[in-house]
Amino acid sequence: MIITTPAPESASDAVAQMYEEDIAADGFVHAYTAAMAVNPEAHDAFVALVRAVVPSIGVRIYEAATLGAARAIGSAHCLIAHGRKSMTAGVVDEAGLRAFAADDDSAFTDAERAVIRYAERLSSSPQDMTDADAAALREHGLTDRQIVDITLAAGLRNHFSRSLMALTVPLDDDPLIAPELAAALRRRAERRAQ
Repeated sequence: MIITTPAPESASDAVAQMYEEDIAADGFVHAYTAAMAVNPEAHDAFVALVRAVVPSIGVRIYEAATLGAARAIGSAHCLIAHGRKSMTAGVVDEAGLRAFAADDDSAFTDAERAVIRYAERLSSSPQDMTDADAAALREHGLTDRQIVDITLAAGLRNHFSRSLMALTVPLDDDPLIAPELAAALRRRAERRAQ
């Protein structure tokens, strides 16, 4: 990574808070947090946008949109981080996430699978999307607000994932996810990148 990130020992104000939140939640500062700490105001704006969409769709749908977008983009950072968050939130268990890495979405509900497909399409071929894509979400009882917020959630993941990839942010060895599962998610990301 060519950029120099703020050192934890000299971090102050907003950067220190970002680092403290990582340490409190996960026990270490993620490389992606350090990269975003170069512009903490932009990071805060990103977090505010996430907080604006989650209430209408809930954590399960948010994580489904995030994982679908991350898989389509080939973002190992976000597959691992949100795979862990999804397991912690009870969205999917380790076996279901391992299956997800192999393109088997059967551990998710029908509505969540529709969201995953929508987020993947948004992330790989948005120019080809039609009203039929949103109609597939509506078939699962999702409202206009929820469809907009699912779209924003997937778009936000594109923003964050692609930024990390462009900055060549190193991938953490996340001690909170099994190494074999992390390796499966990395391999899935690499398949997309080829």
